[in-house]
Amino acid sequence: MVDVDTIVRILTPAVAELGLDLYDVDVSGSGRARVLRVLIDREGGIDLEAIADATQAISPLLDAPPLDSAVSGPYALEVSSPGLERPLRTPAHYARAVGQTVSVKIRAHDDQGARRVRGTIVAADDAGFELTLDDGSTERLGYDDAKTRTVFEWGKELKRESSKKPNSQTSQRESVRP
Repeated sequence: MVDVDTIVRILTPAVAELGLDLYDVDVSGSGRARVLRVLIDREGGIDLEAIADATQAISPLLDAPPLDSAVSGPYALEVSSPGLERPLRTPAHYARAVGQTVSVKIRAHDDQGARRVRGTIVAADDAGFELTLDDGSTERLGYDDAKTRTVFEWGKELKRESSKKPNSQTSQRESVRP
């Protein structure tokens, strides 16, 4: 069993020293196929240099006490951005996503099956969040009842710019968000 709370507690200050936020820590897989995923972010996004710096800061901490026992056995370390369409898991994630469009899978209850809705987060607190659905209605959901992900929508300006072909001297891509 991996102690994610201890990992978060120890990695947060190390990542903050680099001017980054520790967005999430996730462990998936088992045995030799286990992956420890550390998601980092900052205002304006991150680049490959930030990911490399974070990896260099995080890796030695995972090999030293007390984290060496929090993550025992073989694993692969993956440090990346949460991406444009990011999962929301904590109240802080939801609070940062107020005003953003999200897709929500609402867990099944006895009287109805699971369903998926789309809308905009209008408020978030310690107990849950309020969502204005695409049809204009509002719904209040608890964090345990929802699996939520932000939705990235291409604007007309972005579509127009992406259709232009870059010349051999310049590139349309200024930054990449892994």
